[in-house]
Amino acid sequence: MKKTHIIAIVLIAVAIGTILSTFLDSSTYASFTEAMEAPGKEFHVAGKLNKVKELSYNPEQNANLFSFYLVDNEGMEKKVLFNGSKPQDFERSESVVITGKMKGEEFIADKILMKCPSKYNDGKEELQEFKSAPSASL
Repeated sequence: MKKTHIIAIVLIAVAIGTILSTFLDSSTYASFTEAMEAPGKEFHVAGKLNKVKELSYNPEQNANLFSFYLVDNEGMEKKVLFNGSKPQDFERSESVVITGKMKGEEFIADKILMKCPSKYNDGKEELQEFKSAPSASL
C-alpha cells in the first residue's frame, strides 16, 4: 500500500470517529419518564414552571438549595432540586430547560436555562443559564 492510501484511510477513520462522537453526544430533550428509567444518566428536560406550587429558597438556612416544581412537555410534574441560588426573575420564565439526573422521585439539576420575556428587547425572549454550585452536592 502506498503512503497516501494509508494517510487517506487514517483521515477517513478520524472523520468517522468525529462524526460519531458528535452524533452520540448531541442531546435532545427528554421527559421525566425517560429520566426515571435511567436514574444515573444525565438528561435535558424541557418544561414549564408550575407557578401554583411553592418555590423553596431560604438563603439563611441553605444558600445553595433552590427547589421548584416543573411540568415537562408530556405533562408529568416532578420536584427539581438545584444546588445553587434562586435565579433572578425565575417566576417570570416562560419555559425552563434543566440538565441533571433523577434521584428517587426528585430531579437533581446541574444547570437551569430559562427563557424569559425581556423588557429591554421589545418583548423578545431572552435566554439565561445558571449552573449549580461546584462544591456542594445533593
